[in-house]
Amino acid sequence: MTEPLNIGSHDLPVTDELAAFMRTGWADTRRTDVTALPIAPWAAKRRAALASRFPGERLVIPAGTLKVRSNDADFRFRPHSAYAYLTGAGEPDDVLVIEPSGESVLYMRPRSPRAEGQEFYRDRRYGEFWAGRRPDLAEAAELYQVECAHIRDLGRDLDRPARVLRGVDPSVDARAPRGGGDAELETFLSEMRLVKDEWELGELQHAVDATARGFEDVVRALPQALAHPRGERYLEGVFGLRARLEGNAIGYESIVASGAHACVLHWIRNDGRLDRNDLLLLDAGVESDTLYTADVTRTFPLSGRFTPAQRQAYELVYEAQSAAIATLRPGARFREFHLAAMRVITEGLRDWGLLKGSTDELMETGLYRRYTLCSSGHMLGLDVHDCARARSEVYLDGVLEEGHVLTVEPGLYFQPDDLTLPEELRGMGIRIEDDLTVTADGAVLMSAALPRHPDEIESWMSGLA
Repeated sequence: MTEPLNIGSHDLPVTDELAAFMRTGWADTRRTDVTALPIAPWAAKRRAALASRFPGERLVIPAGTLKVRSNDADFRFRPHSAYAYLTGAGEPDDVLVIEPSGESVLYMRPRSPRAEGQEFYRDRRYGEFWAGRRPDLAEAAELYQVECAHIRDLGRDLDRPARVLRGVDPSVDARAPRGGGDAELETFLSEMRLVKDEWELGELQHAVDATARGFEDVVRALPQALAHPRGERYLEGVFGLRARLEGNAIGYESIVASGAHACVLHWIRNDGRLDRNDLLLLDAGVESDTLYTADVTRTFPLSGRFTPAQRQAYELVYEAQSAAIATLRPGARFREFHLAAMRVITEGLRDWGLLKGSTDELMETGLYRRYTLCSSGHMLGLDVHDCARARSEVYLDGVLEEGHVLTVEPGLYFQPDDLTLPEELRGMGIRIEDDLTVTADGAVLMSAALPRHPDEIESWMSGLA
């Protein structure tokens, strides 16, 4: 049965004569130069590990579907991270099935033949003339090093008992019988990504290095951005260009927050004007073509020099981050670095006279959180907040292992209307965030190409002017 075409407002009626004409006269463009993707052997190992965790069971992991942005225009597609991790593929509607035998089949929508149907020139979502070329089954099998079958043949596997990664593809959810082990599958798919393999570490470092170059681009663009009524958005665009040139895109919506906007943790409107007297908080990350993202934050003075009040606040965050980084090592509890940072923050706020009592009492009551609000880091990988479905006992309440990649990002957020603060601190937001890999004897600062100390920040900005 022919599937209905996804036809939008640009489509025009097709006569029988035109349909016949479009079916003929095309060169053979099947590719014979396809080679396996670098991720393919790593993805095979991951599928094997997943199969061994659920021996003798059928596992269904969808890529996800296109999502409408407006009317008949879709968002750019990004596959579910678990699917990307296990295949390296990136087309919508595909589904990976791991059979009870442990063998894998990738059900996909292959390139539509020119000699039959009208999809290739009329379908706005999947047509080659609209959305670009997809691999055929033979090409896909070579690229991903896994057996590939047409997506229309998926039904036979969905009719049989299986664990399904749900909430990703509504059509799969509707067709697959609901069993009792779906949640356990989702949890394991998150937990198996906690420790990064050698290939992943390389992809993450590439994303971090590209991000550092994007931050340099932003500093070089400050004169133009300062003169623009939407300076924040100007800088967002500058970083976004780097992300598209060196990777797939940004890994998350960039936070370009000047002045009091930096007190909004997830400020992504980025529509403000820049003032040379303010700080700029830039939280941004390049996502690699293989979908691994960096996550880095720097806060720097738009004038190029910290004022005394800005430096005082910045140095406290810097000391807190340095204390947190010093705790990172295999066997340390995940929450330890956050507590180390918060102890430094608490002591500093108490020394400034903003808090009263002993450090232990203030840590117990949590009063310091008025000025710092959130946790000081998270796992990093295919998702900016990676492995979020992992059980607390192996992540948030677990211990660090060699191969974990995480961010350390303490901050101070002094709201502009907070009357407990001296006037010179109100409306100031500071965060310093770096990406680190836990090693056998500590941690490696992946984002070391960017300065952290305030003196280094000023020298860095001066050198890029």
